[in-house]
Amino acid sequence: MNVLLIGGAGSLINNLIVKLNKEGERIYLLTGNRYSNEPYQKVFERYNFTYDCDCIKDIYESVAPDLTIYMGAFDNNFRWAGEESESVKYSASLMNILMGYAMIGKGKFVYLSSSEIYGTNYDNNIDENTPASPVTFKAMALAQGEELCESYRKNRGLDIITLRLDHLYKIPKTLKDVTDICTRMCLQYMAENKISIQEKKSISLLYEADAIEFIYRAASCMTHRSPIYNISSSVEITMGELAQMVQDAMGEEVPVVMSGEGAKNRVVLSNNLFDSEFGNPFFCETQGIVQKIAAHMKKYKYVFLTGEDVKEPLFRRILKKSGWFLSSLIPFLENLIAFIPFFMLNNRAVGSQYFANLDFYLLYVLLFAIVYGQQQATFSAVLAVAGYCFRQMYDRSGFEVMLDANTYIWIAQLFILGLVVGYMRDQIKRMKFESEEERDFLFNQLDDIQDINGSNVRVKNALETQIINQNDSVGKIYKITSALDKYNPEEVLFYAADMLGKLVKSKDVAIYTISNETYARLLSSTSKKARMLGNSIRYTEMGEMYETMLDRKVFINRKMDNRYPLMANAIYSDNGEMQMIMMIWGIPWESMTLGQANQLIVISALIQNAVLRATRYLEILENQRYVEGSNMLTTDAFRTLMQAFMNAQDKGLTECTLLSIDAAGQDYKEVSNVLVARLRQTDYIGTLEDGRLYTLLSNSNDNDAQFVIKRFADIGYPSHIVKDVEA
Repeated sequence: MNVLLIGGAGSLINNLIVKLNKEGERIYLLTGNRYSNEPYQKVFERYNFTYDCDCIKDIYESVAPDLTIYMGAFDNNFRWAGEESESVKYSASLMNILMGYAMIGKGKFVYLSSSEIYGTNYDNNIDENTPASPVTFKAMALAQGEELCESYRKNRGLDIITLRLDHLYKIPKTLKDVTDICTRMCLQYMAENKISIQEKKSISLLYEADAIEFIYRAASCMTHRSPIYNISSSVEITMGELAQMVQDAMGEEVPVVMSGEGAKNRVVLSNNLFDSEFGNPFFCETQGIVQKIAAHMKKYKYVFLTGEDVKEPLFRRILKKSGWFLSSLIPFLENLIAFIPFFMLNNRAVGSQYFANLDFYLLYVLLFAIVYGQQQATFSAVLAVAGYCFRQMYDRSGFEVMLDANTYIWIAQLFILGLVVGYMRDQIKRMKFESEEERDFLFNQLDDIQDINGSNVRVKNALETQIINQNDSVGKIYKITSALDKYNPEEVLFYAADMLGKLVKSKDVAIYTISNETYARLLSSTSKKARMLGNSIRYTEMGEMYETMLDRKVFINRKMDNRYPLMANAIYSDNGEMQMIMMIWGIPWESMTLGQANQLIVISALIQNAVLRATRYLEILENQRYVEGSNMLTTDAFRTLMQAFMNAQDKGLTECTLLSIDAAGQDYKEVSNVLVARLRQTDYIGTLEDGRLYTLLSNSNDNDAQFVIKRFADIGYPSHIVKDVEA
């Protein structure tokens, strides 16, 4: 489904994106910031617009979200430094978002609130009907947000859910993440060597990973009974107990400063309503998470005390800080080093008949003017003048050199040529830089056009895949399951297991039929692993699996309990009775999602339709299939049923054993009525063309058949296993 996430960058929204990506949802993100460069997890599309812009409605129309999640109390676009002005901005933003959602009137809207709306003392756990008692401006804004969502829900008939999260805490990465009670205690411990607590304050902590799971569970539900749910561990902990946990995790005790000796402050949300509707939640242990938080903050102590990033090695830091100076100094060092050989060459050339007219200093200045430009040309010219004067003073005094007009002519020539060449070099470089800058600008525009086109292509391809080529589409599932109609009524359930395995991509699938209010019998399976529970199970004693199926939900074995299949679903009749249980054992972990569960519900319903048609057909022909006044199948019906079992057995979908009963000369109707009391409901009695009486034992091998042979022998009816059916 299409999911629109709204909120500023932060740990909660990033982990929520990871969860939604794992569940296979298509995620669109509205950042709420026009120039957002904050790090987000990867999403399908990202919109950098503020909440007060006019394009919110256009975004909703473009995305057409099936689910909208607004971070609300945990939206990091609101800093709450100036609570008065920020609360006005928050309310206006929420109003604009809800108006955009109401205009399309599609999908579900989830608003994340917080336990901050309760600011006084509550002796009992706070349920969803308890009126808010905000104290701060932020708490008032959050409470007004809940009322605004409720108003839109009632007046516009929209599907809006408010989720109140109880004292969220997490493992921080930077100083900006230190926002909850636990991390602030650890920071104060490291910075001030003490912990300040409110003596009579009690709360309930909720770990961020738990919150992500429960938010998705509520947001992805098909139906819900209440518009407001509390998400909380409901495990009360005092500030003193939390401070002790922090001290134990840090390794040494520090002074605990008590404050707030007045009225008691207990704010603990009740999780009972969420628990009763969405199942028993599993919460991480607070003490273990506090130890991880303390260990992480202690390891990167300087990060949280200084607000800096993780330190690099000393040499790299020195190089980074002094890099600009060294890079600027290198041309001057090159100039000085290159001056030495040119000075020596100039001295050797004086008095030489071949090189007397060659000016090495001029070559030296021109070289650096061409390579580095005016700045180095000027520096090299100064060095050349110093070298020239130094050489002239070998034969003349400095005063004579200064009075010589040729000296000034040579100096002017040197500087003019050097500066002109350097200026031309700088101009050429500037023109080249401007052309490269223009080229980069045009390339960036081209990249933007390609990104826009790529986005359109991705959307088009995604829609094409969903409509035409998606293997899990309802159309393809229906096309595959409708192939069950080509089988005989007796064969439908055997091949249903094989077909279910292909659709869910599992080699280990089993189908059990309900025998009575306690037992279920194995009818068909695709592997030995799928039969590991046995031919008969007490399904009412399967704990969480039975309770989940009793609520008509798909069981997902998230705890990887070896006693249960990885996924299971029950099929019910029109009168509400459980008829069949479909179990899937071998399935990849990444496929154990709510999306796969919904797919299993669709597949089960389509298989149920095929089974229902086959059952009704057999009921219509019941008078023709059974010998009147007995439980014995006619020869044609028994042969057809036996062939169906044998074919399924050859394909590894079931096990069966055929027994021949020695009852020659007796009334088969009376014999069948006696023997049927010693058989299961899934076993059959009938005759074949040879005139003998047979029993077909379903899901039984030769060893299992020995028990039935003994039962028959005890009442005077010898029997034996038949292997060559045709004979």
